[in-house]
Amino acid sequence: MKKFELLGKKPTRHGFGEGLVALGEKHDNVVVLGGDITGSVMTSLFQEKFPDRFFSIGIAEQNATTIAAGLALSGKIAFFSSYSAFAAFRNADQTRISVCYNNINVKIGGGHSGITVGPDGATHQSLEEVSFLRALPNMTLIVPCDFTQAKKATIAVGEMNGPAYIRFGRPAVPMFTTEDTPFEIGKANIYREGKDIAIIAAGLMVWEALLAAEELEKRHGISARVIDCHSIKPIDVNTIVDAARDCGAIVTAEEHQVHGGLGSAVAEVVVKNYPVPMEFVGVKDTFGTSGEPEELLGYFGLTWKEIYASALTAVKRRDNGAIHVRQLKDISVYEA
Repeated sequence: MKKFELLGKKPTRHGFGEGLVALGEKHDNVVVLGGDITGSVMTSLFQEKFPDRFFSIGIAEQNATTIAAGLALSGKIAFFSSYSAFAAFRNADQTRISVCYNNINVKIGGGHSGITVGPDGATHQSLEEVSFLRALPNMTLIVPCDFTQAKKATIAVGEMNGPAYIRFGRPAVPMFTTEDTPFEIGKANIYREGKDIAIIAAGLMVWEALLAAEELEKRHGISARVIDCHSIKPIDVNTIVDAARDCGAIVTAEEHQVHGGLGSAVAEVVVKNYPVPMEFVGVKDTFGTSGEPEELLGYFGLTWKEIYASALTAVKRRDNGAIHVRQLKDISVYEA
């Protein structure tokens, strides 16, 4: 298994922008709609390259989503992007009915997501959209871990049929995947093999998970499997169940509320198929606050240190018999 190394830092939003250009070069029916923040979410790259296929709708997310739906029904592959706080929630009704109910080719880019939008504060720190979006029928939901994966994800959702949402961030984050790193919608990537604990992460928390795994190995001899679950929906059931069976304990990590996000999605798979002790690293039922990204990640407990501590807790719970899943013949009923 390849050991991942830091290759520099770059925002995932840049990957989204470059992915749009690559799609536009390949497919002449790709169109992009903007909401007066094209430079922030990097749709400006597409606008510069294909000005006749870019439409500025203004600060009107609901209108933009409805127009995108009309374009999709006319045979276009329509992308619309704004800040996640608006792209996911302000146009919730239009996304649910106009896009998902019709099951059409509208792709939404949710920029400036998570706590790392920083000084913009709680109103712009979208920490709840995964729980909403993954509940929508027909919706595909991707949370890329770095710049390169964001570019691949953008191209992939542009070439699939149906609604999709890509969640990406504002600041430069570690780059560690390459053009050769596999990416497939619905298929999680195992970036580090392990048998003692499985760490399942998405977005910028994947890098933190790799750092935590190194510390667990170095300090305790604990072998941690690190899984990049970039595809929240559809989710990779087989890889998650294998991790539960092989490792006996799981930690999830996400830049999102613990309620309804990646952790909840993984728990739904685990509890149905192979129950094991789980710990959840994420924002604990609170709104964000203003601050620099690194400060906020530490303040809200979204670093490798919390993943490391949670892994030790999960291993202890397993070893102390919190759930004796390996000893049960019938795992449909168990005592916690």
